Amino acid sequence: RRLSNEHTEAIRSLQETMAKHSEAIRSLQEAVARQGKAIESLQEAVIKHGEAIRSLQETVAKHSEAIRSLQETVIKHGEAIRSLQEAVARLEEAVKSLQEAVRDLSRTVAAIGRRYGVVTEEAFRSSIKYLVEDLLRIYRVSKWIYYDSEGLVYGAPSVIEIDVLIRDNEHILVEYKAYANKGDVSELFRIGLLYERIQNIKPRLLLVAASISKVVLETAVRLGVEVRSGETFE
Repeated sequence: RRLSNEHTEAIRSLQETMAKHSEAIRSLQEAVARQGKAIESLQEAVIKHGEAIRSLQETVAKHSEAIRSLQETVIKHGEAIRSLQEAVARLEEAVKSLQEAVRDLSRTVAAIGRRYGVVTEEAFRSSIKYLVEDLLRIYRVSKWIYYDSEGLVYGAPSVIEIDVLIRDNEHILVEYKAYANKGDVSELFRIGLLYERIQNIKPRLLLVAASISKVVLETAVRLGVEVRSGETFE
């Protein structure tokens, strides 16, 4: 009987142990199930991350392609800009050449105009402004005509005719020229010498010219001839 009780007690202990084991197994099964769900969630997250990474890689690839395209465009633009700069430089050179040609042509036309007495209205008005606005208001206009039998002025007998502005004992001999040269200055100077010899009055000498060169102007200053000119050129 005592042995039977021991067996019974051992069986109950085993049953309790089995019950505990069963409970532990259920707990482990639940933990494994939870871990399985966690693993599935992680797998889904990894799949999503992989898709996101592939999407990012595709985007980066597109960006890289766009950058390469932009770099090629920038290179083409740089070449176009250099080409335009070269064209502008050539155009500027052509414009400078044309400007020089126009200046040369203008000087040539002006020289021809001066040679043949062609002057601008502005130059003409400027040259006679002093005469009209100042001298003619206070001087009497006269004309001196004299036969130079000795040829003092032109080297041969000739009739000398020149305008004279007179106020009291002041006499001004006036010569008008579209384009004054050295010969005109020398001629007026010699007429002045003849006038002084005949009239016993030393006159002022005034040369009114629409255009005169600096060289001729220097000659006039040296000979005491006053010059009123619309323009002075080299």
